[in-house]
Amino acid sequence: MIEGWIATVLIALSLSMDATAVAVAAGISGKNLKRAYILRASFAFGFFQFAMPCIGWFLGESLASYIAAYDHWVAFGLLFAIGAKMALDGARNKEQSAADISNLKTLLAVATATSIDALAVGVSLSMIGGGILSAAIIFGVITFGLSLAGFEFGKALGARFERSALIIGGLVLIAIGVKTLFDHMS
Repeated sequence: MIEGWIATVLIALSLSMDATAVAVAAGISGKNLKRAYILRASFAFGFFQFAMPCIGWFLGESLASYIAAYDHWVAFGLLFAIGAKMALDGARNKEQSAADISNLKTLLAVATATSIDALAVGVSLSMIGGGILSAAIIFGVITFGLSLAGFEFGKALGARFERSALIIGGLVLIAIGVKTLFDHMS
């Protein structure tokens, strides 16, 4: 049981890296960082990290009977692809500019974009028989908290953190995907 919670927290930390990187970048840039904007953005990031895996889980549940024989491969493939994309995005040397999160349309677009990987994780959880509500709550709460911290400490942490966070988050997702594959093959 504890191993399941550890995996859930590790997934939550990995999923939150995109939103945290955006928050850090916004903190570094110092653009429109009124407390109300920081709270609104952190809430949006957390809410989308909660909602997207729930949507993915329900999609996965509806497809489960069609792919039960190879669901562990699908879960591995999704986690590996998401993790590899995150790690590669973080390893790229091009500078990313911070989004102006004070604009509601921009905020919703960024919150959606940073939570697409959570949708795929929700599909994966449904295929390996994982529950969704407690996991999604953990995903949302951790993302909210790390986003707040990202905004607050963005200037102090420096631009380098954005790349490192994505690389580490991607590698953790890949590792969890590999573990899922090995658990179902043994």
